[in-house]
Amino acid sequence: MEELAEEAGITVRTLRFYRERKLIPPPRREGRIAWYDDTHLARLRTISALLERGHTLNGIAELAEAFDHGRDVGELLGLGEPTEETPVRLSPEELADVFAGQATPENLAAALDLGYLGTDGGEIVHISRRLLDVSAALVREGIPLADVLTTARRVRDHAEALADLFAGIVLSENRTTEDLTRLRPLAKSVVEAELSMALDRRLRDQRDQRP
Repeated sequence: MEELAEEAGITVRTLRFYRERKLIPPPRREGRIAWYDDTHLARLRTISALLERGHTLNGIAELAEAFDHGRDVGELLGLGEPTEETPVRLSPEELADVFAGQATPENLAAALDLGYLGTDGGEIVHISRRLLDVSAALVREGIPLADVLTTARRVRDHAEALADLFAGIVLSENRTTEDLTRLRPLAKSVVEAELSMALDRRLRDQRDQRP
């Protein structure tokens, strides 16, 4: 404990307080010896960085609980990384900066539940660079992150239904999953074109409603 506190630049008393508040996970014990590792040090440095950014200890405790109960990166990615999406590794403070202070415990819990976020030691892994960039851009435009995540849940439901439709017609003629992989760009093109035309219709409707 003394070595960890010194490495993190805090007092042993502060470290004990963080342990009591469950801000850091318990150490690995061998008899009467408690062993801390780089994961604990990374968590302590994250706590210091978040405190400097104005987060309260209560808020940090809720963030810690959300991540401790979230899925790790292996579970998030399943058997392998997404075939077309690039995962992104961030520290908790980097994630907080990306979303301009809206990385609240509620929003992080929603992102964990969606499968957007996982953990890998002291790092956070976002499943998709594209989704991260789009979400951050929407937040910069003034759309609350909570609304972005709520909409993402609805988009996920529609996307699953579209994937079922496409997989159904491709695999109905004794084709294989290799055919599904080969033809997936066609499905993406159909969805992109239909969404583009639907947005065109919404724009026309909005123009027609203007006085």
